[in-house]
Amino acid sequence: MMTIITQRLAGSAIRRQASRNFLRCRKGATAVEFALVAAPFIALLVALLQTALVFFAERMLDEITEEASRYILTGQAQTSNMSAAQFATYVCTGDQTLTKLVSTLFTCNNLLINAQSYANFSAANTNDPIAGFNGSNQPVDSNGHAIAMTWAPGNPGDTVVLQIMYQWPVMGGPLGLNLSNLSNGKRLLMSTAVFKNEPY
Repeated sequence: MMTIITQRLAGSAIRRQASRNFLRCRKGATAVEFALVAAPFIALLVALLQTALVFFAERMLDEITEEASRYILTGQAQTSNMSAAQFATYVCTGDQTLTKLVSTLFTCNNLLINAQSYANFSAANTNDPIAGFNGSNQPVDSNGHAIAMTWAPGNPGDTVVLQIMYQWPVMGGPLGLNLSNLSNGKRLLMSTAVFKNEPY
């Protein structure tokens, strides 16, 4: 009987010692701490990468617009009676320095070209012509009516506003990150070049 009591007391002491050791043990602290900060860390990482990609695409669209605008500025688009669709094809395939860049980042069929000509710089309108897109993916104005892009590259000496737009797909990130500015969940990238046509 005494042996059983001794064993029980020893077992109880061992369990208390194990409990104390468990509470003092720090071996899993790093894993627990990482589990607590992993979600915000990954959310921040995704947000940084996605934001950087959007800024990079916007900068590349600026570069493409700057290069493509020279084709209008020098009168090459006008003298060859180029349509908006032909100009969009030129933007994607015409300039060898940009072809790989455009085809890598953008789907050429989704580029929107808007060119308007004015008598002088003070009359030029650089506002965004698009308020959103409808269910058929057509651009619409603020009233929800479908609109067509303008193609008016102008004459010698005219002031031209060239806008190239693209719907960039973005994904919703963790912790509510959302870079979209369109109702369809995409981000409208727009680059504008304002220039005066040369006397070609």
